[in-house]
Amino acid sequence: MGEPPIPEWKQPENESLDLKRARLLYQSRKRGMLENGIILSTFAGRYLEGFNETQLNQYDYLINKPDNDWELFYWVIGHKPTPEEFDTEVMTLLQEFAKNPDMESRIRQPDLPQNEQRNT
Repeated sequence: MGEPPIPEWKQPENESLDLKRARLLYQSRKRGMLENGIILSTFAGRYLEGFNETQLNQYDYLINKPDNDWELFYWVIGHKPTPEEFDTEVMTLLQEFAKNPDMESRIRQPDLPQNEQRNT
């Protein structure tokens, strides 16, 4: 008996930019492997708020389209060449971020932002 097929990834439609940022922040934290969780969550914590719609779409495609987290990791750290379809300005920024030229401590995921409005 074979594995069930994984459905083709499709970018959500009619999603507000705020909702997209929140979804991408969550997806950056909840990866299949710790290495990507750390790299992507710290990257998202630093850059998502400033990304325009095109950059958000590039990031969305980058972290959700590949079906193997190890491939994504190898592209980010430069162990394997990035396929043309993922070689975007956001990937370049992510690769530079992963080099960590300032030697920042990145041993844990950043805290999630606190909602200013809470239901009581």
